[in-house]
Amino acid sequence: MNTHRIVFPIAIEVDPMEKLLLVNFEKDPDSIYVGFEPQVFDDPINGTGHLIIGWRTDKKVDIYHQKSLSLDTSKYSIAGAGLNIMIPVDMEKAAFEVNDFGVKAHYKFTDLMGRGVEMLIDENNTRKRKPFGLLAPMGDATTNPKSLPLILLHDFYFVRKKHTETKVSIDNNFHKLDELPVRIDWQRMTFVRYSPRPLIATLNPAYTGVLDQLDIEAGQEQLENGDHKYEIEWIGQRAFIKSMSVDNSIHPLTINFTPSFPCLNTITDNAQLNGKFKITGHESVGSIVGIYSIIPEKESFQIRMVPSGGWNPMTTKLSTWFLFTVAKVFKQWPGTYQWDAVLTKSEEGIWQMQSEWIRTGRISNAP
Repeated sequence: MNTHRIVFPIAIEVDPMEKLLLVNFEKDPDSIYVGFEPQVFDDPINGTGHLIIGWRTDKKVDIYHQKSLSLDTSKYSIAGAGLNIMIPVDMEKAAFEVNDFGVKAHYKFTDLMGRGVEMLIDENNTRKRKPFGLLAPMGDATTNPKSLPLILLHDFYFVRKKHTETKVSIDNNFHKLDELPVRIDWQRMTFVRYSPRPLIATLNPAYTGVLDQLDIEAGQEQLENGDHKYEIEWIGQRAFIKSMSVDNSIHPLTINFTPSFPCLNTITDNAQLNGKFKITGHESVGSIVGIYSIIPEKESFQIRMVPSGGWNPMTTKLSTWFLFTVAKVFKQWPGTYQWDAVLTKSEEGIWQMQSEWIRTGRISNAP
């Protein structure tokens, strides 16, 4: 059989995380912070331990983490206006658990100004929580994106007001937590929210360098490369990518193309190619949809991807349908992102790519 070498420029990267909690007090802010975001890790990449993102009033973030974690600072450049500082700290308290009835979390540490910080969320509701899936609108606050952040929150829920003890203290000053303006499951909620099964992924991280090439046999319809799986469609002797899936510990994440995405070194004409893409994981977290275009030139290509269709949630109850309809940012923020790439081919047949993301607009939360 004949061996074909294919080039495919689309990438999805997954970063493991065990649990995620978001605590907002924007309506009663500190002089530096408007919220904290505890995260828990237990994996070979990041290590084992707790991390807390401090969301700042200047839109940047501070990262406080236990010394047992080994973290890549570049991963946090996509948050807000970027990373201000990353600091290893000793946490006097670092506990975060989720059960059928809610959250129990307690953190105590000292911030970069030497101030004592304490957070307590102790939910003692007798009614079981009723979680759902969510694409977190984290990327809406990003001003200089390096990728499209796909923060897929499985078993997501808000902390209920009733039967819950809460405390946020910074330098012995107490801050009132923000509240969710709508009821969920007929209950009043704080804006504290969490997921015991987050899937943290990025689409097409900005890249400058050589593209990998994959070898397949003529007519081969499936290909595995590490934790990536490809479905291949053949039109004559030309290979096209129908889909790419990335395995992980939560649920496979898949991007599908309609029509199939051509392998760059098999394009034979100079006509512009247009299509659609759809990113899916577990059905509970819905899907992200958009369009792509490929403009071939003599020895190069220009590629653009825009998640223009935004996020399509899986709404199974009236309260979440109302929430996602009123707060437009939940569904529409991906449509403000645009990925542009230029690919060039050397005389030796090596493909190089230079790519970047830009924001094309912001979404209003008004209905």
